[in-house]
Amino acid sequence: MDWQFLLENWPVKLVAVVLIVAAWIDGKELRVPNWITFPMVLSGLIYTTTVGGWGGLGFGLWGMTVGLLTLLPLYAVGGMGAGDVKLMAGIGAWLGATVTWYAFCVSVIVGAVMAVIMVLWRGSWEKHYTNFLVIIMEFATIKKPEALYKIAAERKPQMLLLPYGIPICIGSIAYFFYTGMI
Repeated sequence: MDWQFLLENWPVKLVAVVLIVAAWIDGKELRVPNWITFPMVLSGLIYTTTVGGWGGLGFGLWGMTVGLLTLLPLYAVGGMGAGDVKLMAGIGAWLGATVTWYAFCVSVIVGAVMAVIMVLWRGSWEKHYTNFLVIIMEFATIKKPEALYKIAAERKPQMLLLPYGIPICIGSIAYFFYTGMI
């Protein structure tokens, strides 16, 4: 076995393994548990600090912040689970803001494609397209996040839910491969 391959860029490979486990659990339970996300964030901050000192801590904290900010607005209005937000923060804590931002961008594309496929597979295009238009109208007219959150919570039992840990995993790992990080 080529141990050198495993050791090259090992933080990215470790993050990829954690993402795979999180996606598996999210696919089965529709949640990303705290026992994955909190240690991921904390160990990422410890790693970046150990490698880079105070500058490394800043690198990890900025990455964590970017990871949080990518999905926090959707979480605030009920469109995303907290575990997904913390998962992106964990990517940021380990790999920094730039990698996290681009991994998020690819994840959004993967998530959109998955959502369309799920809706088409179930034959419920009209229902979900109408819901999409209603949600867009709510975003445009309702300015209070707590009101949007309440509406989303009421609508949630009737919605087709996408376990977003899966697009985060696929999109992030695809970005890692595309850039030669893995």
